Amino acid sequence: MRSIRTIRRSALTAGLTAATLVLSTLVAGPAQAADAVYDPVLETPSQSRLGLVLTEYASFPQSSPIPAPTDQRLMRTARINTIMELPDGSGRRAVPDLNGHLYLVRDGVPQVYLDVADTFAPQFFSGRGLGQGFGYVAFHPEFGTNGRFYTIHTEQASLATKAPDYAQANSIFHGVITEWTATDPAADTFSGTRREVLRIGFAGQVHGVQEINFNPTARPGQRDYGVLYLAVGDGGTGVRNTEPQNLGMVHGKLLRIDPQGTDSANGQYGIPTDNPFVGRAGALGEVYAVGFRDPHRFSWDPATGRMFLGHIGEHAIEAIYEVRAGDNFGWSEREGAFVFDKTGSACDKLLPLPADDAQYGYTYPVAAYDHNPAPGWNCTGDVGVAVAGGFVYRGNELPALKGKYVFGDLVDGQVLYTEANEMRRGHDPATIHRLALFNAAGESVRMQDLSGPGAVGNRERVDLRFGTDAAGALYLLAKANGKVWKVTGTREFADGDVGGTKLHKPSGPESWTPVTPSKWQFDRDEVILAEAGVSRPGPRRPFEYAVVTDGPEWSSVEIEADVRLDTPVEVSNRDVIIVFGWRSDTEFYYAHLSTDNTILPHNGIFKVNNADRQRLDYQWNGRSRGANPAIVDADWHKVRVVHLPATGEIAVYVDGKKDPLMTAKDTTFGSGRVGFGSFDNIGRLRHLTVTGTPA
Repeated sequence: MRSIRTIRRSALTAGLTAATLVLSTLVAGPAQAADAVYDPVLETPSQSRLGLVLTEYASFPQSSPIPAPTDQRLMRTARINTIMELPDGSGRRAVPDLNGHLYLVRDGVPQVYLDVADTFAPQFFSGRGLGQGFGYVAFHPEFGTNGRFYTIHTEQASLATKAPDYAQANSIFHGVITEWTATDPAADTFSGTRREVLRIGFAGQVHGVQEINFNPTARPGQRDYGVLYLAVGDGGTGVRNTEPQNLGMVHGKLLRIDPQGTDSANGQYGIPTDNPFVGRAGALGEVYAVGFRDPHRFSWDPATGRMFLGHIGEHAIEAIYEVRAGDNFGWSEREGAFVFDKTGSACDKLLPLPADDAQYGYTYPVAAYDHNPAPGWNCTGDVGVAVAGGFVYRGNELPALKGKYVFGDLVDGQVLYTEANEMRRGHDPATIHRLALFNAAGESVRMQDLSGPGAVGNRERVDLRFGTDAAGALYLLAKANGKVWKVTGTREFADGDVGGTKLHKPSGPESWTPVTPSKWQFDRDEVILAEAGVSRPGPRRPFEYAVVTDGPEWSSVEIEADVRLDTPVEVSNRDVIIVFGWRSDTEFYYAHLSTDNTILPHNGIFKVNNADRQRLDYQWNGRSRGANPAIVDADWHKVRVVHLPATGEIAVYVDGKKDPLMTAKDTTFGSGRVGFGSFDNIGRLRHLTVTGTPA
């Protein structure tokens, strides 16, 4: 099953109107006693055969946090947060850098349009907290004629000259929304006026105002046209209190305001009359949706107008929500579709939903993945997982992407997608797919390969963000080295021609050379490893296997066969392997097909090169999870392995699925023989067909 554990979707109340929500402070009663949930999302994102071709679009200069940071995660080349096209027909793109510069990019060349840090010095602050500084910019849909745009920046409360309009107790930072009016909207350097719209005080240095934006699908005369949305985090304090549920506070909310109105408490903006909580006792009219921890990025589907928001979790859940007026997403009574126990121990935070959950009116994710921490995690440190919200692609240039919501993980740079039509409230969460990535030369890469060169700080941390332009094209940004890539094409992983030479059903002992012949049986078309192998001297590698000695060695090759595990299903670490590129007993590749995917040696693609086996596949998360288990029963399973030595691409398919279970890239071995075996289990193979190019 692909759904989040314990969800009772029939009982969930998607699409609740504001009138059905509990008044003022929306806090659920005590959860029923239940065992803690430690693996809330059972499946990892599945690998897609579809890949994005990324072409470098722009590169930004080194910038520095103010003051100098103590957190090395802030040491990046340029802390660029998004890219967007100005709504004036000029083709210019805007890019904000948290450290203070607003850039305009024309034909891939950036120049400073406005220095936000200098404008608000010495109060401006970007040196503590991952989201502090100049976080975002939003251009009014009529910017080309009225010159208006809006920014969010952070100030140190002790230096601020103004009191916040709304604040948490003991605020130490202010998030400030500013309206700017350019004298000449067509100019490439700002000149004009500014005014403060809203100032919010936060008691912590994280989870401030993350994004501000206008709905680009709204047209003049429609209720959403020219209305500004603000994603306001909980200041990092919601984990200990109920403020995200308090309708009398702006913290942990999505706000919706009219920047040209005047009926707010401070008189600097208006409150749309169709906001869901307008007129409700004890509620702020600005509030559009409730119950957020860190509402990181949001966007609208150009085709349907549906609003999707990427929400960074606390303990385990990275979520995508569909947002509607009056929604309550539950934090900090819920994390994703689980009870969040603020009083429980550090490791026992998530509990199943209570039987009476429907009465509280929470809305749950339409897609989610979890943290899968390393064994021995103390449940308090940062696992290094955080969702980066994205966009539904509706452009015309890349039909393979049509209707896909493309997003990712901002830390390790995984680029993911779900089908927008599968993200349905009140249903099982949509399947999350991991996209393959290729550089402009068509070579398979990871984001770390693109963001690492020239990176300041941790090269493995991508700090991924997404953007789009007026034509709907997608862009990927990395703070690591301050670069932006445009998605210029799509292609499928390992889709090259392997050649037309066939070897069909080699069987019998004369066709195979086992490591230990006495452990093998040959019964018509079946090749049977009847006795488990044992460890052998030399590098760590599969204990027992047999290679096909019929026919040639293969360069490009496709291997198809049925395999079965004969080790009892009660054994968790059972496996069989498909060998390819075999040159010698200490030089070959193998695909490890296992019931277990929780440790480094299991369920992956590996290389033995006169040293202990090395894991190659893209699916291993570096700490605790690989591809979803390949074989969990005692049935026959169809396996297909494709190896293209010219590009190094390797793909492993199971049970006829169109998408690979595992993928890897390695160019060490350009040819070799194929085979079958196991580490220390028993199993069998039948219907083997090898198609390829003889070496």
